[in-house]
Amino acid sequence: MKKLLFTFVLLNVGFFVEAQENPKQVFEVFFEAFHKQDTIKLNDLCHEDLILQTVTNTKEGSRLKTETKEVFFKSISSIPSHIKFLEKITDYQIKQDGNMYHIWTPYEFYVNEKLSHTGVNSFTIIKELNGEWKIVHIIDTRRK
Repeated sequence: MKKLLFTFVLLNVGFFVEAQENPKQVFEVFFEAFHKQDTIKLNDLCHEDLILQTVTNTKEGSRLKTETKEVFFKSISSIPSHIKFLEKITDYQIKQDGNMYHIWTPYEFYVNEKLSHTGVNSFTIIKELNGEWKIVHIIDTRRK
């Protein structure tokens, strides 16, 4: 059992180290952790000053909602186990300038295998002085 646990830990550490060397991998690991509701791994991937925003369309026009990463992590971890959710990334575009990446991803969001909404995610990822890639900004749109 100890050997199995040790192997599991090594595989996860190796995957995390690889993610820190490749900004696209950070994005992929983010969604893996998101779907597993693993807020510890999510926190490791995100900058301490992460900004999370959502743009919604209302009758009055666009509305911008900003939330803290603590609120985001709490909302992810509090999803009941009987609710299945999946954010399916349908495409992505990556732009880079030096130590900053921008990843644009259209998506479809499913709750209990039913389409809930669609939209676009926009991630900004930077390389910190210690060489780690961190997500500093996530903004998304949501359409019914």
